Amino acid sequence: MPYFLDLLRKLKHKHQRELRVLLLGLDNAGKTTILKSLSKEGHENISPTRGFNIKSLKNKEWNLNVWDIGGQRKIRPYWRNYFENTDVLIYVVDSSDRTRFEETGEELNELLEEEKLQRVPVLVFANKQDLVGAASASDLSDGDALNLQSIRDRPWQIQACSALSGEGLEDGLTWVVKTINSKK
Repeated sequence: MPYFLDLLRKLKHKHQRELRVLLLGLDNAGKTTILKSLSKEGHENISPTRGFNIKSLKNKEWNLNVWDIGGQRKIRPYWRNYFENTDVLIYVVDSSDRTRFEETGEELNELLEEEKLQRVPVLVFANKQDLVGAASASDLSDGDALNLQSIRDRPWQIQACSALSGEGLEDGLTWVVKTINSKK
């Protein structure tokens, strides 16, 4: 009988420590590569996500259920089908594709206006920092395209990263966990 009670406590504790994370961004920003890198999977032969990928990432304190949704223009209207019960929004920006900064900023700002995402913390991954000519996280943060400095209704963080090398990814997840822990 004590074993059964211990098992129930563990299951209850585990259930209380789950987070729903929505991973969004324009096509080719590196969302799926980030997810595969975080889950310690190989990231060769990644093709554009036409629907979604779901992965559970284990952290010391949390089980992060990450929903990676395709970012092609035709798929973006369907993003709203995944907003319900989102605990954290991770938005990925291709820091090397300066021609799309305005478009990615518009999409991010539309997300921030969504009722179901109100007050949801936002982590912006400034991806592809390993590429020559990539905008730095501070340039993206201070620039007008993403308009990050105007966010006042939720915690937010921008994190420089490289999905291929994994650099900066754990730092981003550490911010997520710390932010959620301070809210709970």
